[in-house]
Amino acid sequence: MRLSALRILLLLIPGLFLAACGSGESNVVQGNRAGILHFGNGTEPQGLDPHVVTGIPEMNIVNALFEGLAVKNPYTLEPEPGVAQSWDISADGLTITFHLNPEAKWSNGDPITAEDFVWSWRRALNPAMGNQYAYMLYPLVNAEAFATGQLDDFADVGVAALDEHTLQVRLNAPTPYFIQLMDHHSTFPVHRPTIEKHGKSTDRFTRWTRVENIVGNGAFRLKDWQLNRRLVVEKSDTYWDSDRVQLNGIVYYPTENTSSEERMFRVGQLHYTQTIPLDKIPVYRAKEDSPYVNAPYIGTYYYLLNINEPPLNDVRVRQALAMTVDRDRLTSTVLHGSNVPAYSITPPGTLGYQPPTLFGYDVEKARQLLAEAGYPNGEGWPGLELTYNTSEAHLKIAVALQQMWKDALNIDVTLANQEWKVYLDSVDQMNFQMARRGWIGDYVDPNNFLDLFLCGGGNNSTGFCDPVFDDMIQQQAPRAKTREERYAIFDAAETRLMEQMPIIPIYTYTSNHLIHPSVQGVPSNLMDSVNFRYVSLENELGVIE
Repeated sequence: MRLSALRILLLLIPGLFLAACGSGESNVVQGNRAGILHFGNGTEPQGLDPHVVTGIPEMNIVNALFEGLAVKNPYTLEPEPGVAQSWDISADGLTITFHLNPEAKWSNGDPITAEDFVWSWRRALNPAMGNQYAYMLYPLVNAEAFATGQLDDFADVGVAALDEHTLQVRLNAPTPYFIQLMDHHSTFPVHRPTIEKHGKSTDRFTRWTRVENIVGNGAFRLKDWQLNRRLVVEKSDTYWDSDRVQLNGIVYYPTENTSSEERMFRVGQLHYTQTIPLDKIPVYRAKEDSPYVNAPYIGTYYYLLNINEPPLNDVRVRQALAMTVDRDRLTSTVLHGSNVPAYSITPPGTLGYQPPTLFGYDVEKARQLLAEAGYPNGEGWPGLELTYNTSEAHLKIAVALQQMWKDALNIDVTLANQEWKVYLDSVDQMNFQMARRGWIGDYVDPNNFLDLFLCGGGNNSTGFCDPVFDDMIQQQAPRAKTREERYAIFDAAETRLMEQMPIIPIYTYTSNHLIHPSVQGVPSNLMDSVNFRYVSLENELGVIE
């Protein structure tokens, strides 16, 4: 491609940052030389407060700006030292003592102390915070009681600073995945003086996360943020492990339009795409030495059902909708074989757990259920709206299911597209009838999928509430003596969940990225986790032709 034509194409791509336009160099060529990673991030972030944000685009940035007690090794997914340089677990599994790295500092040079975690976890659990991930800390003694307003004194919650560099936690029951939780942004420390300078500790979306104010403790610090264009971070010189960090910076792009994102990659303006247009999958699969990377991913794509809203307040309607999704046809055609049909919330094989399958593609049974619900052959159907966030893939899937429901049940489902932040608010407020949702495991354990549906859970958003289910997940499973016993409890709980069908599982995710060959240290893993302190760029490689 001639340079003039390249420049014309670049002008057509929204939000593009061409750092060296005058020289004609692409972002990739210049980034490889300067150590700057150009990263497609899916959408404009909702915010940067670790105790507020909920999405993957936000997580990608927050994980660069902040760090918890532990971090994930991207090759093994095993926890390794973060702010804590080591930890001890008592013989009964109920007490964990974290020993903080004395070299760990905030980006303004302040030392990080155990008390920073105590204060931050109090903030994360404060009911006024509205933290949808507060339940990530519920393994702590009395954490749930404090988060739900049943306990006022945080001193009774199972976390304490024994001294400046020693943090001790007490658990309700042995929790095999607890150290994994320390890499989740909801457990990250935040800088108290900075937050209190810009409002109350529990205020949401204040000025403390702006470029000129934010103080973090991660491998990078915020340098620039231009809404709907780019967000730039640079290597932090106060980070305790800065010698190991090879990138000098990362530029995150809100690549909501996946076709534009793919074009940006193709002309050398991105090192990494968040996804790939579905119709491009066969094209990249056919390439020799293809930059397309497809891998197993611990996540489920599903539709939330607001079971308080008619007609979805009838379980027979919910079941009929689930039974008339032809998942095999959807995955083989629309998704080009890139994903696996799902019939439950938990991905099969999560640490050896196999979820129950209570239904399949059964049009006749679905028609019978719909008739029993009062809508024979779709007669009297009151209508149903499906809400989804902006994405070509979400639209294609929604249109396919819309037609399946029309063909099988003779019912109309309308589609409502919303921009990311509006969509998140609609889901949070349950201002929808049916809504697209995806859940990616925050840690590798079936519990991470099943505890989504606890009564009043921050990420439930269905209206489903079953005290028996809650008891199984919160009381029985943690006290199981063997993995087999624990998994049997999970199986029974998931069976109760899927009998009520507050969701329609559609497929098990795989990760789908375009990754430039100059990018090193980004192995495929089950959580699609990128640890930016492992990432490096090879200088000699240039543009993908």
